[in-house]
Amino acid sequence: MSLYLGIDTSNYTTSVAVYDSETGVLSQRKKLLPVREGQLGLRQSDAVFHHTAQLHTLFSELAATIDTSQIAAVGASTRPRPVDGSYMPCFTVGENTAKILSAALHVPFVPFSHQEGHIAAALFGADRLALFDKRFIAFHVSGGTTEAVLAEGFGCGFRCEKIAGTLDLNAGQAIDRVGLALGLSFPCGMELEQLALQNHTPVKTHPKLKGHDCCLSGVENLCNGLIQKGSAPSYVAAFCLEYIRQALSLMTDSLLQTYGSLPLVYAGGVMSNTIIKNSFTEKYNAYFAPPVYSSDNAAGVAYLTYRAER
Repeated sequence: MSLYLGIDTSNYTTSVAVYDSETGVLSQRKKLLPVREGQLGLRQSDAVFHHTAQLHTLFSELAATIDTSQIAAVGASTRPRPVDGSYMPCFTVGENTAKILSAALHVPFVPFSHQEGHIAAALFGADRLALFDKRFIAFHVSGGTTEAVLAEGFGCGFRCEKIAGTLDLNAGQAIDRVGLALGLSFPCGMELEQLALQNHTPVKTHPKLKGHDCCLSGVENLCNGLIQKGSAPSYVAAFCLEYIRQALSLMTDSLLQTYGSLPLVYAGGVMSNTIIKNSFTEKYNAYFAPPVYSSDNAAGVAYLTYRAER
């Protein structure tokens, strides 16, 4: 039996995962970073501090369930995207911890990007492993990123060329800002979705593209206007999510016209939203990760580590 350890310390979640190559099972432990009530996220210095405080506890919990002598390699997210110059301080916590474990266990250390981990988790969770050797379009939509990449799988990772994105707010940022304006708790995605599902009033939105790119700051302003007018919170929530759904749909249509009928993969915390997911599954036959693999997590990194060392 060989086990492959993955670590991911993103801006909002600390996570560790192990892939068992004998059983094909991914096990993970993850914990959101604490954010004070009413605040929109964390400074990088605070994220580094909280990751440092949380990571050892999560690893200890996971280690209690496995034989650590069977760990064959350790992987970690070391940067946000697989491009030169991509950097975020919070990833140094996971990277340095992985390097320490690699040295202590005398096993290889394998670096990946956070984005590659998201894509790998989506392919693993959707049982679409054949795409590890193919070309496809992947959307990474979260609080820190809203972009589409032309992904070229090469067996144990992805070459990613950015082909579309947001020109201002990320989708997750817009959701959190509107959610906080409605009195919800950060991160607001799940509560905003539940609130939107209570709406029974038709919603019409009109997002615009610039080329393949979207602009999402407008939805925050529109939703704040609806709140000031006394619109029902459920309607405001539904309006916000419909605006984002339609913007992503317009981006998808535009990219398919340019790049042809490539497979579509959607990853990131925003894409765990069932309203968006159900719509895109029906319209595009797109591939999504199960919710457990949609948010920031180390599962994709653990699986990539297995593929890299296989």
